[in-house]
Amino acid sequence: MVNINSLDPGASPLDYYGFELRRYREAAGLTQRQLGEIVNYTGSLVGQVETARKLPTPEFSERVDAALGTGGLLSRLVPLVMRSQLPAWFQQVAELEARATQINTFHTHLFHGLLQTPAYARAVLGVLDQARLDDRTAARMARQLIFEKQEPPSFWAIISEGALLQEIGDKDVMREQLAHLLGFDDNPLINIQILPFKAGAHAGLQGSFDLYHFEHDPAIVYTEGYGGSGHPTADRGTVKKCSLRYDHLQAAALSLRDSVKLIRRVMEDRYGNQLA
Repeated sequence: MVNINSLDPGASPLDYYGFELRRYREAAGLTQRQLGEIVNYTGSLVGQVETARKLPTPEFSERVDAALGTGGLLSRLVPLVMRSQLPAWFQQVAELEARATQINTFHTHLFHGLLQTPAYARAVLGVLDQARLDDRTAARMARQLIFEKQEPPSFWAIISEGALLQEIGDKDVMREQLAHLLGFDDNPLINIQILPFKAGAHAGLQGSFDLYHFEHDPAIVYTEGYGGSGHPTADRGTVKKCSLRYDHLQAAALSLRDSVKLIRRVMEDRYGNQLA
């Protein structure tokens, strides 16, 4: 167990968050229990966050910021804290997501993490590894906070039809996930195209990849493989080739409107159209 009196704010973003939470609480003259009562959480949970044994949620942070008058400090720390909980090899990718002005993705067999529901993410992350599943799921979901920024990135996803049919979790999980995708229909910044089976041979047969575009820096291509490692590169030749592949994939994919129709049809026919 971490000793709160020796908590090092420089040890990690989570330790820094706990240190600041404790500092603001004590400055307000509140016990952990008293603060918990104000923000409708247990004093025990407040203590666990202060000692870096529990991840703070955005909702917890917003309530504590309001109660302690921090000026939103803790809420601003949440993305950094959550990013630090991702696998070391993926933290660089999360930073790319946070800095990008435009993200283009192509996935063949599952939905991109920025589009996943908590239940779907939990099912994906739980394959072969159940350790710290709640924290790992929370860290993945926190990546989606980039869409709540003052200037969020534009996000374009091309997804193979196979991902709609691959039952991850169970039918309830898939029904909720597909309904979640349909919820982006009116968001001009988040666009989803389905690459249908009838497209046949296509430019993405070599596998999934992501393209990150930035306001001032060169674009970066990211691919992922087995062994728990990813491969980001800014090599101009690679970026150019993948950008061309992406253009061809967009041309082969269904239109935005027809993609919505296919997602809805699969949801209704395969998983039922009523959310639990």
